[in-house]
Amino acid sequence: MAFDGCFVTGTDTGVGKTLVSAALLHTLARHHRRVVGMKPVAAGLIDHQGQWVSEDVLALRAASSVAVSPELENPVALPDPLAPHLAAQRAGRSVSVAELLAAHRALKERADVVVVEGAGGWRVPVNDHETLADLAKAIGAPVVLVVGLRLGCLNHALLTAEAIRADGLPLAGWVANAIDPDMACRDENIDTLRRWLPAPWLGTVPHCAGTPDARQIALNLPIAWQARRLDELVE
Repeated sequence: MAFDGCFVTGTDTGVGKTLVSAALLHTLARHHRRVVGMKPVAAGLIDHQGQWVSEDVLALRAASSVAVSPELENPVALPDPLAPHLAAQRAGRSVSVAELLAAHRALKERADVVVVEGAGGWRVPVNDHETLADLAKAIGAPVVLVVGLRLGCLNHALLTAEAIRADGLPLAGWVANAIDPDMACRDENIDTLRRWLPAPWLGTVPHCAGTPDARQIALNLPIAWQARRLDELVE
């Protein structure tokens, strides 16, 4: 089956899923004419040119090579920066995996590759009985795991990889992101993850004091998707 997208998850919230997703989009655009990012659920919005929108969605939009409607790239936009099911309750809105899956299917009709960025970690609830992992399973795409390098990341990464495999999805690779510039034994932690995680290490995003540039990350990282397309990791 031809590669047509992936699902990007993280060990936690704030670990760099959006940056890595955008870098993936820039990279995949070299091999596919139409690539697009999707944020199924975004919680926490800003006023952008008179519209309430997620900063994550803006970043994915900027890295995409095809324009789509806001309802498809981000079918559920919730004002409060909370767990999706709690933000939805506050907004008086229901969220279902079926709704999110329908938007993803519509995107696949408009693009060759869809990069889906999750919210928070792997098993974040979207309602009282479904999680974003259920959406990932319904999509069936390979998963890229972003590991936020800080104390505790080994346990978080290994448990997340275990959950992904238990859900029957392939872990295509993982990216380390140096979110804590003062982390002790950072390289040793990366070496530990390279031995223990059952997937290729795609590289390390260096710590950046300012706003990181996803295009530069895609160009400069000495990572596996530079040597061979991400497509080949899942064949």
